[in-house]
Amino acid sequence: MTSHDRTEEMTLREQLTAGDAPIGSWVSLGSPAAAEIVGALELDFVVVDTEHTPLSVESAGNLVRAVDAAGDTDTVVRVPENDATQVKRALDLGAAGVMAPRIESAAEAEALVSAARYPPDGERGVAGSRANGYGATLDESFTAANDAVAVLPQIESAAGVEHAEAIARVDGVDTLFVGPADLSADLGCFGEYDAPAFRDALDRVLDAGAAAEVPVGTLATSPAEIDAWHDRGLDYLIAGTDIGYLRRGARAANERYESLFGE
Repeated sequence: MTSHDRTEEMTLREQLTAGDAPIGSWVSLGSPAAAEIVGALELDFVVVDTEHTPLSVESAGNLVRAVDAAGDTDTVVRVPENDATQVKRALDLGAAGVMAPRIESAAEAEALVSAARYPPDGERGVAGSRANGYGATLDESFTAANDAVAVLPQIESAAGVEHAEAIARVDGVDTLFVGPADLSADLGCFGEYDAPAFRDALDRVLDAGAAAEVPVGTLATSPAEIDAWHDRGLDYLIAGTDIGYLRRGARAANERYESLFGE
């Protein structure tokens, strides 16, 4: 059994915090077929991105269904902002977890956790939805959801780095997820992941996670980045995007064909 093999008994939240280096993938294209293909690869989870895409809640729901139909892979929905209504709607789709961008303080992390928890632990509204069989299993879902739903705040700014340990120590925060593009942009070294400012910031987040006993993950957009982030000590990875898979596959096929006509 590999470190990322899933067990039906474990929730995504348990997988993320168990220290077994779970692996995920990113879905941005809005294609249920692409989501279904990725979902069938026996990954631990798939992130449906509604921040940097034109996806509606309805479109995101179709992607969650596609991943669910493919096998045992769980789905996380990244909401556009740390907003209670956005979080509630994402979780009502049946997502196993929610990710929110640019969390910069413990108070913001507390608000995110509260939005993902039913009362008395939070403020998530209660209604029949796909997450509870459209009401058929509402009682069971209400009882189990607070312990099952994963909460993944993103660290994407200098302020987030500064308060990373406080964020990680918020009860209900399951991981810290570093957004490398936004963090490097905020630090003035966009895409320069070997720049001293970025390396120092990442080390500080890793130290914060270790101090709070919370895993730290990030996004790899190429095989080389998978190696690099692993070498830096990240606890888990989202190891690619549907857009990246398509681009690399198409480019490789084109380059291979063009090479047949080279000198």
